[in-house]
Amino acid sequence: MAEEDAAAAAAAGAHAVQLIDGEGEFAGDSAERFMTAAGVAGCGLSYAVVSIMGPQSSGKSTLLNQLFRTNFREMDAFRGRSQTTKGIWMARCVGVEPCTVVMDLEGTDGRERGEDDTAFEKQTSLFALAVSDIVLINMWCHDIGREQAANKPLLKTVFQVMMRLFSPRKTTLLFVIRDKTRTPLEHLEPVLREDIQKIWNSVAKPEAHKDTPLSEFFNVEVTALPSFEEKEEQFREQVQQLRQRFANSIAPGGLAGDRRGVVPASGFLFSSRQIWKIIRENKDLDLPAHKVMVATVRCDEIANERFGCLISDAEWLDLENNVQAGLVLGFGKKLGYIVEVHMEEYDKEAVYFDEAVRKAKRQHLESRILNLVQPAFQKNLSHLRTKALEKFKTDLNLSLENGKGFAASVRETTESSLSEFNQGCADSVIKQADWDYSKILEKVRRDIEDHGLSIRESKLTELTRHAKEKLRKALVEPVESLFDAAGQTTWASIKNLYKRETEAILPEFVKALSGFEMESESSEGMVSKLRDYAQSIVENKAKEEASKVLMHMKERFTVVFSHDKDSMPRTWTGKEDVRAIAKEARSAALKLLSVLAAIRWDDKPDRIENNLVSTLLDGSVESKSSSASSGDPLASTTWDEIHPKHTLITPAQCKSVWKQFQSETEFTITQAVSTQQAHRRGNGRLPPPWAMVAMAVLGFDEIMMLLRNPIYMFFLFVGYLLVRALAVQLDIGREFQNGMVPGILSVSAKLLPTMQNLLNKVATDQQQPQPHRPPQAAEVPVAQQPPPPLLLSPKSSMSELRRLHTPPSPVRRSVSSPSHSSPPSPMASPRKVAEEQKPRRAVEPENESSSAYSIV
Repeated sequence: MAEEDAAAAAAAGAHAVQLIDGEGEFAGDSAERFMTAAGVAGCGLSYAVVSIMGPQSSGKSTLLNQLFRTNFREMDAFRGRSQTTKGIWMARCVGVEPCTVVMDLEGTDGRERGEDDTAFEKQTSLFALAVSDIVLINMWCHDIGREQAANKPLLKTVFQVMMRLFSPRKTTLLFVIRDKTRTPLEHLEPVLREDIQKIWNSVAKPEAHKDTPLSEFFNVEVTALPSFEEKEEQFREQVQQLRQRFANSIAPGGLAGDRRGVVPASGFLFSSRQIWKIIRENKDLDLPAHKVMVATVRCDEIANERFGCLISDAEWLDLENNVQAGLVLGFGKKLGYIVEVHMEEYDKEAVYFDEAVRKAKRQHLESRILNLVQPAFQKNLSHLRTKALEKFKTDLNLSLENGKGFAASVRETTESSLSEFNQGCADSVIKQADWDYSKILEKVRRDIEDHGLSIRESKLTELTRHAKEKLRKALVEPVESLFDAAGQTTWASIKNLYKRETEAILPEFVKALSGFEMESESSEGMVSKLRDYAQSIVENKAKEEASKVLMHMKERFTVVFSHDKDSMPRTWTGKEDVRAIAKEARSAALKLLSVLAAIRWDDKPDRIENNLVSTLLDGSVESKSSSASSGDPLASTTWDEIHPKHTLITPAQCKSVWKQFQSETEFTITQAVSTQQAHRRGNGRLPPPWAMVAMAVLGFDEIMMLLRNPIYMFFLFVGYLLVRALAVQLDIGREFQNGMVPGILSVSAKLLPTMQNLLNKVATDQQQPQPHRPPQAAEVPVAQQPPPPLLLSPKSSMSELRRLHTPPSPVRRSVSSPSHSSPPSPMASPRKVAEEQKPRRAVEPENESSSAYSIV
């Protein structure tokens, strides 16, 4: 119910009543009724008084109605611009707490009252300042900076009178800038605040307030609103935002949060009446002289006319359009002529008015004109700025292409570009303005410096990248090769390689840096970074190879174990010491492990290889692991002489790698031993003597039959050679390694093609002429060339290892021709005949070397 009563009172108070009429009489009765109807009298101290002052027809009533939802009378623009509000009217704000009383003052500088009766305007303004907590000062945006606009003379007089009559109370002055232009508020507000401070400083103050600052009497706030007629929607939106600032305005932090000397609401009318009476009796509020006012108004009209003519001037419009499109040469001369013509027209028309006013208005007109044309000037400077930067880029590229040093090229091109820019700026300035283009000159200089720095960084980056690429190509493959052949001098060779390549590449880099004229510390820093990069290449390669140490160890073991000192593949005949060879191969692999265990940049000796040999090679890992950890030099994560960051393989990891290496190479050693045993068995395949005697006695008849019929002997010999050749070509032993059934299937599939190949070869040999050989050269041994060894990968399957380590069956072919063999003599003994007819063994020729295999 209380809320409904408050709403009804606020709605009733929204209807405006006159507090002071146009003749200066205080309307006490109507005001009393308003205070009762609006419910203001019972608010105690919880109320606020807001008033507005400003020029006539400046939209004060419209602003109040939009801001506080009141119904003050507004001017009808379609009927002309005339005085609408007379005296002071008041109403209550709707929908804003606390209770807010709004007063609409008669506009200043109205033609209806004339220049001799404007004391009333000052009196009402002084009254508003005296009784209000918040005073809205309505002013046009284009009046900022003027001496007579924005109520400055009025404020000066009000300040003087108020300080002389009243004790100071904290009043908030909210300057509302109407019809805001494109100039940002942050640029307008400092100017306005400076003008207010100047007014305050110029006011003669009593002794008690001689050093009192403006902030002791007033809080100054500034806001801006767009044009109501041109941007109505935007105006309404921003007014609603401003309305929110009046909510809880008397609370701490509000617009009137620090007010002092507040009169209770019940005594507001009585206090207001007394204040108005004091103001009316004051004789110090006389208006300026008549001629000064006339000069002010008339000079304003002339200045406005000249400004309007300039805006519509065809030459100015063409110049503005041209400068928007691009650079205008002779801009300053053309613009200066246009400004001079319009200023001379003003001087001709205002020559008979008060000199002080005329000069002030002339300065203001000139300021407006310069503000109007300055954007075009800035636009022309912007084109000059772009041109200067493009010139710098082009000239710098040409200078660098001609091989000139970078620093010298930048200096010359910068000086040339800035000189051309300065000349263009001087050509764009007009004599009526003292425009300073030093800021944009600094911007051009900064643009050039930024571009030069970007090119410099790009060039340095390219040089560094090129040097890094050369170092990488010079180090990666040689270092990898040195690690492949790791030995006692590996790290010494790597250090020599690192030193040789850096000393060859870095001087070229330093020579290229000389053209940049860098400080010694910077250049040394870049060189140091390249050295570190080269060192990181070696270290990264070492880490990469260390990650594959097991594979490298198996490759080293395979090479040493399967090849002799002349790098020829070993043939396990049974005479080799497999244990010694295996130890030698494992020692070579262990040496490789010691090389890859740590990075050694210094020349300090270390005991890595000795510890590995004594622990892993001389004694078994298993026996060492069973001992106490304190007695095991590999029971650690670091090497004693090596920095932790240079450790690639820890001692514990070395032990683990060695165990895996032993398990994966054990099969190779076992196969070598098996090959020796097979070779020994192959050389002793003849039957024992008693068996040979038994075969001779039991097969005597068959032997005699073969001796009496040599043709049987011939066919038997030919059949033996054919079967032997087929066995070699089919590699019977290898085919049956995987089992009986797979062997039979594989041999049966290859039998027919193999027989065809043999018959074709025999036919080809018969077609070739056979050279005559003397009888004494019946047997010509041909040296056997072993095939290249087959290297085993660490990932080879067990079947592949068994196949490669299976000893081949030696196959030999007789080289004696049937035409050179003589038939046995009938008088010869059977043993002699058998020995003569036995096929002689000869070394295989080179064209059948594919039947020999090497064990890796």
